[in-house]
Amino acid sequence: MPYRSVADPAQLRALLGVVVRVHGAVEVPAVLRRVAEGARSLAGAQYAAAGVVDPSGQAIDIVETVGSDPERSDAAGRDRRSASLLESVLRDPRPLRLDDVRAQGPDVGAAPWDLPRRSLVVVPLLHDGTVRGALFAAEKLDGAFTDDDERVLEALAATTVGAIEHSRLLEQVRDLTVVADRERIARDLHDTVIQRLFAVGLELQSVLPLVPGDAGEVVDAAVTELDGIIREVRTVVFALEPAPQHPVGLRGRINEVCAEAGTILGFAPELTVSGPLDRSVPEDVAAELLAAVREGLANVAHHADAEHCSVVVVIDDELTLRIVDDGRGLGDPTRRSPGHGLADMAARAEVFGGSFSTTPAPEGGTAVTWSVPLAPVPR
Repeated sequence: MPYRSVADPAQLRALLGVVVRVHGAVEVPAVLRRVAEGARSLAGAQYAAAGVVDPSGQAIDIVETVGSDPERSDAAGRDRRSASLLESVLRDPRPLRLDDVRAQGPDVGAAPWDLPRRSLVVVPLLHDGTVRGALFAAEKLDGAFTDDDERVLEALAATTVGAIEHSRLLEQVRDLTVVADRERIARDLHDTVIQRLFAVGLELQSVLPLVPGDAGEVVDAAVTELDGIIREVRTVVFALEPAPQHPVGLRGRINEVCAEAGTILGFAPELTVSGPLDRSVPEDVAAELLAAVREGLANVAHHADAEHCSVVVVIDDELTLRIVDDGRGLGDPTRRSPGHGLADMAARAEVFGGSFSTTPAPEGGTAVTWSVPLAPVPR
């Protein structure tokens, strides 16, 4: 027990009071500041500091100081000099006590403040035998630091390092909670909000042939606005979701788009990919390809009344996307105008010098072809 080394009852009571106050802090900087305040008070020092190591364990990271004179030294410089003194325990994890810092040479004499200083005591914060930080007290108010001062600071270090570890654990738990909340919100947006927006868009499009004149244009504009909102919500979902540990390739992302569209179509589109998709398609073209797949499948869902749909992606000298459905076909007089989706697909192809076309499918329905040229892949 670290308390056993403190023989003075008054000093022991003071130590226990400091420990209680330290364990009442939650954030690591607050814990360190209370440790530094306690060290200054218990050792009767003019200045004190406490710090913790960075993840590498090779340097002091967070430092809190008390007793400094803001008129004489800026905070950033003070903390760096304090860290240099605290880091002495990383080279030799034993307490260091000096009666006159100035007589010990430049390495030991790297002082925390530009003020006269003589006495110093530095002790490590040890957890399971590993240095997790350090604290020091400087400038004994009534002479030099004693064995009792060193022992009480060691006891303070031993009894408060757990508070620091606890605070770091709480920070990790809070971070994990934030990540979990972001994932939940993204999932709710994707699984509920987007699907409801799709459903509203489909209902509006289903009544569009019954709405005459200007009112029909208003409904069509509302559908277009809903498509834009859905794209914006998808952007928010992407921003909320954490980056995958193993990034999904383009083939996988196309498959995800097809699976997403399946909830609106009522069936899963059949996906076929031919050629080195992930290696041959640059990211800017990949983004447009994914958008074209979404637009094409949305067009099938909104207009075709299909029971089957195939998505074929072929890589050779150019990238070709072909979406074929078995719906009512372009020539069916009861089929509504395809709206803005196909026009958007054509515009996406033109950006890269590509082409776009819609033709009747061999067995009824519609075939949509979207293609863009690709630069040769280096061998």
